[in-house]
Amino acid sequence: MSDRPIPRLGRRAFLASTAAAACATAAPSWAQQGSDIFAEEDTEIVQRNIAGFRAHRWQPHFDTLRGGAILVDTKARSLHYWSEDETVFKIYPTSVPLSPELTRLGRTEVTQKVEGPSWRPTPSMIERNPEWPPFVPPGPDNPMGTHAMHLSWRYYRIHGTHDVRKIGRQSSNGCIGLYNEDIQELFALSNVGTQVLLI
Repeated sequence: MSDRPIPRLGRRAFLASTAAAACATAAPSWAQQGSDIFAEEDTEIVQRNIAGFRAHRWQPHFDTLRGGAILVDTKARSLHYWSEDETVFKIYPTSVPLSPELTRLGRTEVTQKVEGPSWRPTPSMIERNPEWPPFVPPGPDNPMGTHAMHLSWRYYRIHGTHDVRKIGRQSSNGCIGLYNEDIQELFALSNVGTQVLLI
């Protein structure tokens, strides 16, 4: 046994290791009530195939929380949700697009909510992957998972996935993916018209 002292973990190392452990065990979501427990300037993004869980405050990103707000941090691979009355704050790990070319950033909103979505690959997906089927009905083989929220941008959605290996990775063709249990919860919290910002 070594007599060397056990090194003390700094706050940044502790937060990074805690976030990594939470994602590695596939915790479905983090819920926070009240104030933001992580100051943005005191956290760092973990650059691995997991979400970095850098917590944000809503004020720098939205003028109001009317209708609720969703912020997707594509660098940290996480989705934040705030309810209109600020009583609910959630952070979920996500999958993000494979490349900057497939990533769309900016403001949009939820335009439709679908439970048990079907899926059709876009023309550009078929061009890149001609072996893909033209249509997949709802079910365990559907890449949209159990729930999907359409955005005002054509072809873009926040949706679930049955392939949990994708969460925390650059693995999508443009959409934002969540664990099925997380999209089910977010689906219930959000409404058509909920504002969305991808950064």
